[in-house]
Amino acid sequence: MPALFDRLGIKFQYPENWQLDQDDAIEGGQSVTVYSPGGAFWTLMIHPHSADPARLAKAAVDVMRQEYEELEAEAVQESLAGRDTVGYNLNFYYLDLTNTAVVRSFRTNRRTYTIFNQAEDREFEQIERVFLAIATSLIAGLEAAGETAV
Repeated sequence: MPALFDRLGIKFQYPENWQLDQDDAIEGGQSVTVYSPGGAFWTLMIHPHSADPARLAKAAVDVMRQEYEELEAEAVQESLAGRDTVGYNLNFYYLDLTNTAVVRSFRTNRRTYTIFNQAEDREFEQIERVFLAIATSLIAGLEAAGETAV
């Protein structure tokens, strides 16, 4: 049975064997992260409605470039559970392992959201569908709460 995050005016399901880090949310911040047993993670950041999704996604890439010199970034526009998103697919080396990260940002009638997930490539292949399921449950929760696409 999946675990449920229900705070910050959002809800999403995640695997019950993943670790929830809601310290930022508890301290009044606007982000939450869940970690897989293998170290992969899925993070949601909540921004004011006026925040530009494309700029938020680009800012995430800029931060990653500061950390990983050989970062490869491919701009992407795609539908995520029926929501149009902008973002990037990222590839980089860390501790001699190849890693994949995905950043997607979208706006609703109330807020702007950025989803960031990352894993070592072998784990990414195994849990990419889990990342998608978490995001899909988030979007379903937003729709149930009246947050429509804009």
